[in-house]
Amino acid sequence: MTGAASTPNWRGALPTTAGLVEIDEAIRLMQRSNDLTPIGRIAQASNASFLCEIDGGLQVIYKPIRGELPLWDFPEGSLAAREAAAYLVSEALGLGVVPPTILRDGPAGEGAVQLWIDHAGVQRAVDLVNASDEGLRRLALFDAIVNNGDRKGGHILPLPDGRILGVDHGVTFAVEPKLRTVLWAWRSKAFTDEERAIIAGGVQGLTDNGALRAQLSPILDGEEIDAMAARLSDLAATDCFPEPSPDWPPLPWPLV
Repeated sequence: MTGAASTPNWRGALPTTAGLVEIDEAIRLMQRSNDLTPIGRIAQASNASFLCEIDGGLQVIYKPIRGELPLWDFPEGSLAAREAAAYLVSEALGLGVVPPTILRDGPAGEGAVQLWIDHAGVQRAVDLVNASDEGLRRLALFDAIVNNGDRKGGHILPLPDGRILGVDHGVTFAVEPKLRTVLWAWRSKAFTDEERAIIAGGVQGLTDNGALRAQLSPILDGEEIDAMAARLSDLAATDCFPEPSPDWPPLPWPLV
């Protein structure tokens, strides 16, 4: 019987610019704050992304829908919803790999708002990827479930307590296989008991009357939800991490 390595408390408080903040409190503040005060722009982001401040000195990343560049393979104006959906999946399956993220109005209209996390930096993330650190397995499983088309090293946030989060989930949930990631170290590796339980929970949550399907239905297309349900069933059947597809580039560019 394969056991899972011990992992930090995935619902533990998160390190932010305002100190440690509980996840539920962060969501509450992000939802009720009347103002998002822009204090900077993320210059290297491909879509409009603003660093903003909300109540209590918390900082968030705000990605307005109107600032999204069109993509040939995703419906126009859908990336913010995918960011929010990624958080819902991470929470519902008990993975805890995505910072609190919601859809809400802001200075430039509706968009995704995500808690800004104080983390150990990109170089630490790259070192973990190069070392095939076991702490990345949860993120690799998450990416396989949501069909992440852009897992770069710079999208990985190592926390001081050992947790590892991921950000930039706008190109997820496509119907066609698009998994493109730097996290291939576990390809064809058998799942642990914990991972099997996570997958089984996802299968159950996406049944016709499943709770996760109900959460995702307002923001994702029904075909995209069905495709995720099929991916989860395939993962349960193969009982191992997927191999790269021969029909899609396996690595993002740039890698970081």
